[in-house]
Amino acid sequence: MAVMELARGLRGREPEGREGTGSLDQAAATFTALRPRLFGIAYRMLASPAEAEDIVQETWLRWQSAERSTIVNPAAFLALITTRLSINSVQSARARRETHIGPWLPEPIDAGIDPAAGAERGEALELALLLLLEKLTPAQRAAYILREAFDYPYERIAEIIRLAPANVRQLVSRARRHLATTRREPIDTDEHRRLLATFLDAAQRGNVTALEDLFATGVVSLSGGNDIKGAA
Repeated sequence: MAVMELARGLRGREPEGREGTGSLDQAAATFTALRPRLFGIAYRMLASPAEAEDIVQETWLRWQSAERSTIVNPAAFLALITTRLSINSVQSARARRETHIGPWLPEPIDAGIDPAAGAERGEALELALLLLLEKLTPAQRAAYILREAFDYPYERIAEIIRLAPANVRQLVSRARRHLATTRREPIDTDEHRRLLATFLDAAQRGNVTALEDLFATGVVSLSGGNDIKGAA
């Protein structure tokens, strides 16, 4: 209800002398100019380039059928529609039990094809890793990223951070629960930059060895490799 009220609030009388969004050609031009921003909104919420593209396409269909001459702020209106459609998509996925608890790790996209989308992905990934640093222990973070972003088997993660596979499963499960909470801890900005750079190197160039070494050093140095210290 609040979203619908806000949408109505974005409508009003077209300012005098403004013909901006009346014609379909102008509507297309307006939408094209705003498209990178709309994609970024959907991508941050859904973490999937394909799903974000679907939302942007649906937003365009809504924009085509809208009473554009009465919309005072097209950018705000389109952003609101994109957000509402993304929320609906997330809620539907949760209802089907297809999503994980907590924030995502964005899927890679080809920045060469769409530089603007590449920039949005970088911002989304930076935020996602920041949340992981703020909410998870080193052991949880290592297990979660290797499992969720790189689809490592539990047995391989156990070898890297020197824990039993059963303990690794616990770490991933606890990481998901912790990501759903509001708790946050201060982080080291250098650690954030190091994790971001290493993650990107692994995702874009396949240099997973550096990522494994980063996690192994961070987890084993804290726990001694003999338990799951910091997992709870």
